Amino acid sequence: MNKEALENLVDIRKLHHEAADVIEVNGLLQSGTIRLQDAHLESLSQESRFDLAYNAAHALSLAALRHLGYRSDNRYLVFQCLQHTLDLPPAKWRILDQAHRKRNLAEYEGVIDVDESLVTSLLRVCEEVKLAAIKLTGNSC
Repeated sequence: MNKEALENLVDIRKLHHEAADVIEVNGLLQSGTIRLQDAHLESLSQESRFDLAYNAAHALSLAALRHLGYRSDNRYLVFQCLQHTLDLPPAKWRILDQAHRKRNLAEYEGVIDVDESLVTSLLRVCEEVKLAAIKLTGNSC
C-alpha cells in the first residue's frame, strides 16, 4: 500500500477520509464475489458477463479503498487507486479503466462494444483484485 500517494489524492480533493466500516467492506466483498462468480457463467451473454465482472471489480476495488479509510466520488478513481491500495501493476488496473470507459459508453450512449478478450481479461484481473482485497481485509469471503 502507498499511503503517501493516497494522501496526495486527499490533498487535491480526489479522495476524502472516511472511517472504514466493517459491515460496508464485508458487503462489498460479498457483492463482488457473487457477481464475479456469476460473470464466469458462459451461458450468459457477453454483455451480461461484462456488466457483472465490471461491477464485481468495482465492488472489490472499493472494498480495499474503504478498508483503508478512503472514499472517492468517482468510479474511475477507485480503479486507478488499485496501484496504491493493492499494489496492482498499472497494466492490470488499466484493463479495469478500459472496462470503465466501455461501461460508460454502454450506460450513457447506448454503445455496447465488448468482445470476448476484454471479458476474459476483465475476469482475470478481477480474480486478482478479489484475492488481494480479501488478503488486505483479512476477510474469508
